Amino acid sequence: MASASRTLETEFPDLADSIRHLIQDSIQFKSDRDNYHKLDKTIRGLEERGVATDDDHFKELKTQRARLKDQLYQTAKNHQS
Repeated sequence: MASASRTLETEFPDLADSIRHLIQDSIQFKSDRDNYHKLDKTIRGLEERGVATDDDHFKELKTQRARLKDQLYQTAKNHQS
């Protein structure tokens, strides 16, 4: 069974308006958001296919995704204020 995509809007519904504005207004935010989605897609694909991956490599991908998610959350939260 496929895991659900982790879009920022579904992860942070209370910040959806700020996220949409930032995507339009900030090239850096949009780039970081795109990178987050690429990482998420890669991680979900590996999980779904059961592809053997080095544990350290897989952990690093998840760590990168978590850092980007935190950064994007903080930016959206600050924009909302």
